[in-house]
Amino acid sequence: MTSVQSDVHEYQHFIGGEWTAGEGGTFEDVDPFTGDVVALVPRGTRADAERAIAAAAAAFPAWSQTVPAERQRIFLKAADVLESRLQEIVSLLARETGASFGFGMFQMGFVPNLLRQAAALAYAPAGQIIPSDHPGTLAMGLRKPVGVVAAIAPWNAALILSARSIAAPLVLGNTVVLKPSELSPVVGGLIWGEIFAEAGLPAGVLNIVTHAPGEAGPIGDELVENPAVRRLNFTGSTETGRRLAEACGRQLKRVVLELGGHNPLIVLADADLDYAVNASIFGAFLHQGQICMSSRRIFVERPIADEFTARFAEKAKTLKAGDPKEQDTIIGPLINESALSMVKGRVDEAVAKGAKVLAGGEAVGPCYQATVLTDVPQDSDFAHHETFGPVVSVETVDSAEEAVARANATSYGLSAGIFTGDTNRGFALALELDSGIAHVNDQSVGDEPQMPFGGVKDSGFGRFGGQAVIDEFTELRWITVQGGSGHPFPF
Repeated sequence: MTSVQSDVHEYQHFIGGEWTAGEGGTFEDVDPFTGDVVALVPRGTRADAERAIAAAAAAFPAWSQTVPAERQRIFLKAADVLESRLQEIVSLLARETGASFGFGMFQMGFVPNLLRQAAALAYAPAGQIIPSDHPGTLAMGLRKPVGVVAAIAPWNAALILSARSIAAPLVLGNTVVLKPSELSPVVGGLIWGEIFAEAGLPAGVLNIVTHAPGEAGPIGDELVENPAVRRLNFTGSTETGRRLAEACGRQLKRVVLELGGHNPLIVLADADLDYAVNASIFGAFLHQGQICMSSRRIFVERPIADEFTARFAEKAKTLKAGDPKEQDTIIGPLINESALSMVKGRVDEAVAKGAKVLAGGEAVGPCYQATVLTDVPQDSDFAHHETFGPVVSVETVDSAEEAVARANATSYGLSAGIFTGDTNRGFALALELDSGIAHVNDQSVGDEPQMPFGGVKDSGFGRFGGQAVIDEFTELRWITVQGGSGHPFPF
């Protein structure tokens, strides 16, 4: 077992506004680069999840009636509290999830804005007047919070994706039970208990339950099956999302799913070559490719294909792999040995079937080099499945139409990018892409908190961000008020 330093903090669950020990003891949360213990974290059980749901249900009546000004004040305060802990949280992102300094700072810039955007939802219109064919009838569609929302957040962009999973549900008047990933239980979970408690969130409105690796099942089952939970949101793999959707379907419970992506970039012959190379490098290798929106496949029109590919591969070779705590590191560790083995296996299989390695292709300790492949055969796993790591393929196409056809030839449909000097043409092509998100003259990782974020096909359904979340996390009710004696009845 990994040795535990005496100064390692031992956490507890956050339930009903209190830090409370779980029933299953603790597990070691480890640094993916060094293997050092970052924290001791509760090994949650189904009974812990049940307690958290009960606390959320008890807090819902009062919180759902809280005036918008108070909800907004809490969220604005939470954003300030988060910013005051910048260096601490950037360090924790590196130690717990292997995030580079740049990606840690990116998250710490994004999330306070996400919280401030969410604060505005407190004043979002709560309904509409609908014309009725019955004289004297006032007909309304009113939106009300649903109740308890279960939020299941991943480890890869731990701060962003945990914040996104709880922000809109909370500010719209729901209460939340958050289950963070076992690989980021602190910075993707328990840290929010500290921040929102300091911001003044009432007890029980946000509850956080953690679990050890391989022990998510019972907690997930309770979140799905407990009748007090009326919505569930999940960000993670397509495989797990499909199982959750099936389970929620049996309970007639709505779920928001943001799942994997096999995201394409299209580089047309009239693109700004320098810009396209730099943007594509960022899209492919930010956080060592461990982002659902990471660029996985690049299709380049033939007139510029050789030059683009050469420049792209050479730049990939310059990306430093190593300790994410060093500020010039770009490629940090993969999250664990299983992830490293999967990436290595996908690359090795593709190469064995005929793919060429233009850059990288080797593991360096717990890291995997920034890797560029070409001539990837269609019968390889990499050609069809999301490979969650710093690996991207570059392929030559003869036309924009071929690029779009090949980009769409996947079961996924999350994000995409097109580089072209003709933005009108780029917009027309973006409309043809089977993706929930498409960026003209930007790479696939582009995001803003207020935008409707989500995918199609095997990349999920439902939307986070902007006004879309109002539909996801409220119930629309039809209410009428009859004037006078109302309308006549035939018997």
